[in-house]
Amino acid sequence: MRAITLPQFGDADSLVPDDVPAPTPGAGEVLIDVVAAGVNRADINQRQGSYPPPPGASELLGLEVSGRIAALGDGVEGWSVGDEVCALLDGGGYAAQAVAPANQLLPVPTGVPLVDAAALPEVVCTVWSNVFLVANIQPGQVLLVHGGSSGIGTMAIQLAKAVGAHVAVTAGSQEKLDFCRELGADHLVNYREEDFVERVRELTNGHGADVILDNMGAKYLARNVDLLATNGRLVTIGLMGGRKGELDLGTLLAKRGAVIATGLRSRPSTEKAAIVAAVREHVWPLIEAGQVRPIVHSRHPLEDAAAAHREMEASGHIGKILLTI
Repeated sequence: MRAITLPQFGDADSLVPDDVPAPTPGAGEVLIDVVAAGVNRADINQRQGSYPPPPGASELLGLEVSGRIAALGDGVEGWSVGDEVCALLDGGGYAAQAVAPANQLLPVPTGVPLVDAAALPEVVCTVWSNVFLVANIQPGQVLLVHGGSSGIGTMAIQLAKAVGAHVAVTAGSQEKLDFCRELGADHLVNYREEDFVERVRELTNGHGADVILDNMGAKYLARNVDLLATNGRLVTIGLMGGRKGELDLGTLLAKRGAVIATGLRSRPSTEKAAIVAAVREHVWPLIEAGQVRPIVHSRHPLEDAAAAHREMEASGHIGKILLTI
């Protein structure tokens, strides 16, 4: 089968289309004929050598796909060959076929094109697990999303608004902020021109943020803690701004706040299965009702994976970047 291989770590040109053996589903797994795969920052980190796949996972990049079930492994129930699905993977999505645990499958939501469904699993599971299950956002609370125009950001805005939260976002251009406003964001901050701590405090009448979803890590750590409201929760899901920062525990104690760092790919399969089940129960009805939708910026043929990575690294996109088979 055709796949994108990574003979050596490096820049986007390290991604090489090649023919590789097709995978075989084991017990509790399904084989998917891939129609599209999502491109994520984690893929770039893996390409650069800083984010290895979990033990036993495919060495190929790709953490989410959409397509049709081609074969069922032993013991799989509730799914049939030919079903249109999207799936959260441990790896292997940049390929014509991919294997996924059956308990990490989701049906393609009614009204969503099969290709665009590849934009859902990683961002929806990331947002639901962190903003809702971990940080427990509540109606009326303020959520600050750094990188509001990203795939995760655009999903976080929509889901938080669907439950009645107020949403503040940071982004680096007026075009991105305008799009966030169209999705429902209440408070907009251009991080290139404004200090987000001062601006969000001003916009929330001094309240600050009850929950902060952060992809920057060390660079924003001190300022994020400073911005937390009383009983606020900072959830760090990325390290684009570095991994080592200074934390003022006195400030955190005074706010009775929490700093939480989480990842999705390295979680045990039982935890990922529980997240997928919660997403199907709580988020899929919102998508099928038209309240929430995948935001797709561009689609590239699988063979042009390098171009897709360069587009993501340029950070001009709004929403998700997909590879199509």
